[in-house]
Amino acid sequence: MRGRSDSSKEVLERLIPGDEADRRLIEACHPPGHRNPEVVGRYNLVAIGGGAAGLVSAGGAGLFGGRTALIERVLLGGDCLTTGCVPSKALLRAARAAYDAGESGRYGGGREGQGRPDFGAAMRRMRELRARIAVNDSVATISSRYNVDVWLGGGRFLGRDTIEVGGARLRFRRAVIATGARPKTPSIPGLREAGFHTSETIFTLTEIPQSLIVIGGGPIGCELAQAFRRFGSEVVMLNGDERLLPREDNDVAEIIERQLAGEGMAISHGVRLLRAGTRQSLKQIVFVDKGVEKTVEGEVILVAIGRQPNIEGLGLEAAGVEWNESGVRVDDHLRTTNRRIYAAGDVCSTMMFTHAADAMARIAVRNALFFGHQRMSRLVVPRCTFTDPEVAHVGYSAAEAQADGIEVRTLTAYFSDNDRAILDGEESGMARIHYDRRTDRIIGGTIIARHAGEMIGQLTLAVTSGLKLRNLATTIQPYPTLSESLRRIADNEMLDRMPDLLRRLLRSWLVWNR
Repeated sequence: MRGRSDSSKEVLERLIPGDEADRRLIEACHPPGHRNPEVVGRYNLVAIGGGAAGLVSAGGAGLFGGRTALIERVLLGGDCLTTGCVPSKALLRAARAAYDAGESGRYGGGREGQGRPDFGAAMRRMRELRARIAVNDSVATISSRYNVDVWLGGGRFLGRDTIEVGGARLRFRRAVIATGARPKTPSIPGLREAGFHTSETIFTLTEIPQSLIVIGGGPIGCELAQAFRRFGSEVVMLNGDERLLPREDNDVAEIIERQLAGEGMAISHGVRLLRAGTRQSLKQIVFVDKGVEKTVEGEVILVAIGRQPNIEGLGLEAAGVEWNESGVRVDDHLRTTNRRIYAAGDVCSTMMFTHAADAMARIAVRNALFFGHQRMSRLVVPRCTFTDPEVAHVGYSAAEAQADGIEVRTLTAYFSDNDRAILDGEESGMARIHYDRRTDRIIGGTIIARHAGEMIGQLTLAVTSGLKLRNLATTIQPYPTLSESLRRIADNEMLDRMPDLLRRLLRSWLVWNR
């Protein structure tokens, strides 16, 4: 059975009509002329959702010779390509360049920038780069390189081994649900009528708003708030939590808050939002801050309060797959309550990162098709908030280690004592390592630095490989770099732990050997 793929207004809602780069993105990832394949026999694996987890699941099975189908309702590449990692990091890079230009006078190597940076040009650059990267996730690439049948349209389970898409029924031996997640929206009276953006729609802006209200103080809220502030928006952040980045250590969050506040952002914590409205051309939010009712106005509202799994309309009941508000229920092998069906990525995990979805998809394919017994709980997944400076973390925090009965010791080196940080004028960051006193193994760590996401790989490898503190102490780092701090942390700790008797013996030897 052949038929045209479902036309979905969602494809266009996230893009700019008439934009050449967005036209190329659509041509690559949801081509208007695409016709779905013929139904011939049963698939070894069907992946539902064309984001990171679905692409890796379907591509992995296809590369190993499996007959594989990939179903996507909107655009291949998922949120990461269209509304997440790719567009946000392009915008953040442009915002950093604008900020650095304005700060150049501090370094004696240039003049301080004048005038407002060109937000429209930065967004055009973002769309061009997104279209360029889209080729990697395109229908043509996935079909030809990975031997995958691409079905465009909404998929819905009809039974325990059957799914429908575009009027066709696909039977499968195994399936992977990889439908991802979407931004949460708060139940605030008047908000929908006033109008707001989320991370799914904010990248359709072509002009910088004079003022921006950001609801939420998590990673997405902090990243985008800083970017818009650096392009010239007056930014107010309304945070329902008591501090920014609640998953991070208190002093880590304080460093980021000082940076954002120092750039001119107004931040209120622990607020309770009452209602939204409009006054003339501005949007309003009425909220309670420390018992006092206040009103803030802005040209644009950005809601960034977290994400929720996409489970609606999948026919999970017909497939015998259980779920709750947190997503599809899976065991440690990523199998659902239907032994034929697995899940991977944001739809079944609190680790809502592209790299985590990739890692889970690899587990799901191995377990589903090749009798694997890999466990999700054994994954060591780093995370990074791409503010400037970035905040990267892997493994245990001190509190988590203590809760698990680990005798943890925490070591911290502040970059105010690091030569490279001093030379770069970026001394506010730090590196932190947690290790198990009983085994000496490194079990976690945090880095705050402009490129912390690049640095955290050393600690991720250490945790994954069970490396000990002495391994880090003997690792030579290039000078001058921030990575030197990792070696110095371990080196100093090893010296501090040297027994007094050994110190005295060494001293005596040197005195005798003069």
